Amino acid sequence: MLRPGEVAVVNTEAQERNAREFDVVLFGATGFVGELTARYLAAHAPRTCRWALAGRSPQKLKAMRERLAAAHPGAAEVPLVTTDADDARSVAALAARARVVASTVGPYLRHGTRLVAACATAGTDYLDLSGEPEFVDLMYLRHHSRAKETGARLVHACGFDSVPHDLGARFTVEQLPEGVPLSIDGFVRSNAAVSGGTYASALLSFSRADRMARTAKARHAADPRPADRVVRTPIGGVRHEEELGVWAVPLPTIDPQIVGRSAAALERYGPAFTYRHYAAVRRLPTVVGGIAGAGGLFAAAQLPPLRRLLASRLASGEGPDERRRARSWFSVRFLGRGGGRRVLTEVAGGDPGYDETAKMFAEAALCLAHDDLPPTSGQVTPSVAMGEALTARLVRAGLEFRVLQDSED
Repeated sequence: MLRPGEVAVVNTEAQERNAREFDVVLFGATGFVGELTARYLAAHAPRTCRWALAGRSPQKLKAMRERLAAAHPGAAEVPLVTTDADDARSVAALAARARVVASTVGPYLRHGTRLVAACATAGTDYLDLSGEPEFVDLMYLRHHSRAKETGARLVHACGFDSVPHDLGARFTVEQLPEGVPLSIDGFVRSNAAVSGGTYASALLSFSRADRMARTAKARHAADPRPADRVVRTPIGGVRHEEELGVWAVPLPTIDPQIVGRSAAALERYGPAFTYRHYAAVRRLPTVVGGIAGAGGLFAAAQLPPLRRLLASRLASGEGPDERRRARSWFSVRFLGRGGGRRVLTEVAGGDPGYDETAKMFAEAALCLAHDDLPPTSGQVTPSVAMGEALTARLVRAGLEFRVLQDSED
C-alpha cells in the first residue's frame, strides 16, 4: 500500500514482456529433441500457458502438430511460427513476440548466434541445450552486457548438459556446512545412445579446438570473478575411486565450467570451492578404449574430408528409437566434503540425452515463464537463474535428487 504522497513505480519493461503474445516458444520443434520437448509441453504445460511451436518449415510444423494432437487433442490449436535461424529479421520478430524462447536448433555455433542476439536486444529470456563451450563463451562476450540492460536471462546448457550436474552440485553444497571451503567430485554413469545433433556438435567443437581456446581466454579476461572467494574446476587424472568401486576418467565437457560459474555467482558455495568432473567406468579396458576412441575422433575432426565422412554417418535430427530410450538411464553421484562433513548424493533418471533432456528443457522453459525466481539477468547458469525452483519441478517430474550418505569426514 502506498503512503500519502508516494508514487507507484511501474516496471514498464516487465509489463511489456508480460503482454507479449506467447509465454514460451519452442524453436526447432520439428527436430528430434524438439519434438520430444513439444510432446512434454503438450502433456504438462498448464492450460494458462500460451505456448507455440517454431521452425523453418511450415509443412513440417503442421505435420508435427498433427502427431501431437493425436495424443493430446488440445495441441491441435497450438500456434505455429515460421522462423529461419539464419535470418536476423526473422528471429528478431520471433523474440519480440515471446517472453521465453527455448531453442533446440544446433549446432548452436552455426545456427544459434542470431537468436541469442535477438533475445538479448528484446529483453526476452532465452534457453538452449548447448554443450558447446565456444558458443557459450562467445555469447557471453557479445551479448551479456546487453542482456543485463534489457533484463533478458540467457541460460545455456539446459539439458543433460548441464542441468543434473549444475543442480546436483548445488544440491550437494546445500547438504554441507556454510562458510567453509568445499570440494565436490562428480561421477557420471549412463548406458544411453548418442543422437545426430549431439554427434555433430562434438565434431564441430573438436574441429575448432584452437578457436575454442582463444574464446575461452577472452571470456576469462572479461568475466569478473569474486575477489574474496576462490573457485577451481581442475581436470583430475585417471584414478580408481575405491569408495564407489569405479575408475574415474576426466570428462572434458562443458559441465564443470557451468558448475564453476554457479559457484562464482553464489556465496553459498563457500570461500573456496573445487569441482572435478569424471566419467565413472567399472572396467579398466573400457577406460582405455574410451580414451583411444575420443583421441581418434578428435584427430579425425581436424581433417575436413574425414570430418564430413563422420558427420554423414549419423544425420542431425536422428536419434535412438523409443524402445532403446526406454532401456536407457543415467546416474550422477557427487562426493562432497567440507567443514568436517562428507556427503554422497545422487541425481538419477531415465534416458539422459532425449527423454530426460526434453523434460529438463521443457520444465526450465516453464520455470522461467511462470515461477517466482530470484532477480537476475545477463548470461546466467541454470542454478543461478532457477535453482531450487527448477530442482523442485524436476523432482515432481520424476528425477531423483537424494542423499545416499551423510557422515563426519
